[in-house]
Amino acid sequence: MKHPIRLALATVGVGVALLLGTPGVAAAAHPKAPASTAAIAFSPMTFSPITAPVAPAPPAPPAAPQGTVSVNLGNSKPSQSIVILIALTVLSVAPALLLLCTSFTKVFVVLSITRNAIGLSTVPPNQVLAGLALFISLFIMGPVMSQMNHDGVQPYLKGEKTQTVAFNDGVKPLREFMLNHTRKDELALFTKVANRPMPQNRDAVPLSTIIPAFALSELRAAFIIGFVIYVPFLVIDMIVSASLMSLGMMMLPPVTVSLPFKMLLFVLVNGWGLVVTALVASYH
Repeated sequence: MKHPIRLALATVGVGVALLLGTPGVAAAAHPKAPASTAAIAFSPMTFSPITAPVAPAPPAPPAAPQGTVSVNLGNSKPSQSIVILIALTVLSVAPALLLLCTSFTKVFVVLSITRNAIGLSTVPPNQVLAGLALFISLFIMGPVMSQMNHDGVQPYLKGEKTQTVAFNDGVKPLREFMLNHTRKDELALFTKVANRPMPQNRDAVPLSTIIPAFALSELRAAFIIGFVIYVPFLVIDMIVSASLMSLGMMMLPPVTVSLPFKMLLFVLVNGWGLVVTALVASYH
């Protein structure tokens, strides 16, 4: 009986050893064993859905730096920088335009001749004559300047005309004014000097010919007016000189005696008013 019992116990021991050696049985036999190793080793795999590649967005254009000057390429309003630049350019050439393209030269020359005809070399002073000539010129050129502003300057500032069109339209009133007061002889003179063919009509005359021809015509007209002003005062000088010679007063300068008479005559006939009236009327 001892051998069968031993055989049975050995069989039970071998079975228990086999059960303990299997993973599932070992896990069941030891419930307190940590499961972190098995969880890390056998963690489930995750799968992401396959998506089509997305093209990158085009880079945004770089922003214009502040303080840049925009150029007017169309019929839009000009920028403030362009307007200031044009204004400074006009101001830099304003003295030349005032002397050669307006009536200032003629008025100033006539007033200076009048002062010398009276015999006063420094009265009124040059500053007074220049200021008076300036405002008389503005009075004469007022309609022309208003038309230039209406046709050229304001449409350009509003963006209705380009620079070229605004300049051509704005300079037309000034061209007409200068052509109306320019002699044909002066135009022919400068055309001949420049070796250019004679223009077919008024519109074909360039500004480079009109401006100097207009200046010469103004000087010629000023000298004619000055001659007419000089004649009465010359007569007074001759009468005073003859009277002094007849009286034997050879040492007394005739100019000293005739100056009060010339001033009196000029005041009695309202000389300044007559001179200004003649100047303004010569442009109508």
